[in-house]
Amino acid sequence: MTTPVAPSASAPPPGARAYRLRTERGDFAVVDAPVAPGTEEKGVALLLPGFTGSKEDFHRVHEPLVARGYRSVAVDGRGQHESDGPEDDESAYTQTELARDVLAQAAALGTPLHLVGHSLGGQIARAAVLLDHSPFASLTLVSSGPAQISDSQQQRVKLLHDALAVMTMAEVWEAVLAMGPPEEVGGPARGYGRVEQLRRRWLGHKSAQLLATGRQLCVEPNRVAELAAVPLPFHVLSGTRDDTWPVPLLDDMAVELRAHRTVVPGAEHSPNLDQPLPTAQALAGFWDTLGDQAPQAR
Repeated sequence: MTTPVAPSASAPPPGARAYRLRTERGDFAVVDAPVAPGTEEKGVALLLPGFTGSKEDFHRVHEPLVARGYRSVAVDGRGQHESDGPEDDESAYTQTELARDVLAQAAALGTPLHLVGHSLGGQIARAAVLLDHSPFASLTLVSSGPAQISDSQQQRVKLLHDALAVMTMAEVWEAVLAMGPPEEVGGPARGYGRVEQLRRRWLGHKSAQLLATGRQLCVEPNRVAELAAVPLPFHVLSGTRDDTWPVPLLDDMAVELRAHRTVVPGAEHSPNLDQPLPTAQALAGFWDTLGDQAPQAR
């Protein structure tokens, strides 16, 4: 069952709708882009955003995915933007809890899904697959590496953690804005909208969610060998440059996973924002190659 959400700061793309997806673990805000009536649906994709991100980070990949026959559903995770969650309870945001949320979302959508996770979303997607791979037809990791983030990014997360210890979310936003453009808070402004829209998204996040997931990014162990044992098709997609996980590290991970590998020219850490059309084409192209390998509907 679904219920509408309040109008978002960034309207869904043409043909898509925003609503709350009801699951056994609560309601989650989604943007759902179905294929046109009368058009064959090749598959369904569940898209998970990254740290400080949201479902809007995938706005510009929906239309090209639909054009290739794929329904795409982008979701705000627990405590992220328009999905509710505890304000102060970090235990609600452990990686296992967030992975179980993904499994509940998959169950609510009711079909084998192509799971796509960007950055933090990729590590949560990996955890979900390791808990139970059966709801999924494939896993694509977008700019999401094998273990913890780079030292420079760990320093950024520490600064955020220290700031949230003494400041409100609104005060942190103003401090970040005073240091320069908002590209590093919630994704590039070109992908989500004006500064005020970015501010609304930032304020929608629960501080406990940011603290808990930021810590996860800094201590994540390497689980690539464990993932490689899962009988799913894998895809590793990135830009040509990434300061969160160096691209050669992503190359090595793809080899270990025996994964399809895509490097999107002109993109950095967020190919879905930097180069949405070639990113969508790469996703759909990978899924097209799976054919009869994909699990059948449950």
